[in-house]
Amino acid sequence: MSSAITLLALSFSTVAHADRKSPLPDWGEGYLTFYLDNDLFAHTDRDYTNGARLSWISDDREIKDLGSVQRLLRSFSGDEDSFQLFQKLTGFKDFEKVRYNYGFSLTQLMYTPEQAAPYVQPPGERRYAGWAALGFSLHAKDENVLNSVELLLGTTGSNSLAENAQDFIHSIRGFDKFNGWDYQIPNEITADLSFVQKRRSNLLRDDQGVFQMDGLTEWGGRLGTFRTAAHVGTFFRAGYHLPPDFSDPRLSETAYSNLYFRGADDYPGHWSIYALFGGTARAIAYDATLDGPMFHDFDTGSTREPFVAEVFCGAGIRYRQAELSYVHTWRTQEYEQQREQFASFGSVAVRVRF
Repeated sequence: MSSAITLLALSFSTVAHADRKSPLPDWGEGYLTFYLDNDLFAHTDRDYTNGARLSWISDDREIKDLGSVQRLLRSFSGDEDSFQLFQKLTGFKDFEKVRYNYGFSLTQLMYTPEQAAPYVQPPGERRYAGWAALGFSLHAKDENVLNSVELLLGTTGSNSLAENAQDFIHSIRGFDKFNGWDYQIPNEITADLSFVQKRRSNLLRDDQGVFQMDGLTEWGGRLGTFRTAAHVGTFFRAGYHLPPDFSDPRLSETAYSNLYFRGADDYPGHWSIYALFGGTARAIAYDATLDGPMFHDFDTGSTREPFVAEVFCGAGIRYRQAELSYVHTWRTQEYEQQREQFASFGSVAVRVRF
């Protein structure tokens, strides 16, 4: 994991000297978010056991400030041509009001069986699996619609450093180590392209007081060699001085902290306290952790469920430029051999604007 973080840091330092000919855009002010999923919040340690993501997203940018990678992604998120051809699909009413943000992310996901002691893969349990990826994203938005597209380049297997990360955390907390990592899915380079559209509406107008409610609907798809899926979902927030963003504070598809169109400094007071709840339904055509890597003949011993649903609820608190949230998720079975009908895990998100 440390080598991957070093790679991300080098990428960020390169951005500082980028120009229009660079593959990366210009550096500037932004929003840094750390996401952590873990089933220890549900007092278990199996299946989807841990996820970590570090993401950075810029303030509003003009097209000239984007690097070549983000300009390539622009046709997927909503440019002039796609606006003319697919106006209803992009969701934008006036392209002149569209603003852009670009982002980078580093993600690591980890999957394990329930039994930690065996030095072989326990039969009938989730296959050991890890995945790590570096992401490049572009976000097009107006006051009510956000289109996000992200290109994720990663690896499965031991190169993901999932075993190293788990051993490190377990040694700190005094937990027994999982001994069967030699049987994890093999190393394979992956490439995935994700698209998510979110549409929001105020359920109580901002000018009706400090208590506010809003709702967001979303749909999206992912095509790649790690996962191919489509989803629809919704979530609602209610509270005191809601933060002005489109963000689902979980490690979800294209997870970033997306501020509204209105601007970087338009926070409604120093404090925000809010609750949220929502749900997602997902159709999955391919998952490397359950189906095996695409270009290897590898039997995971698991049979993927084609449809997975989840519900979640949580709360968050913000003071000035920093925000902390916790969300708990209940998810249906992801594979036929899964022992429990529902799995659950907690998600912590820490956001800092700088």
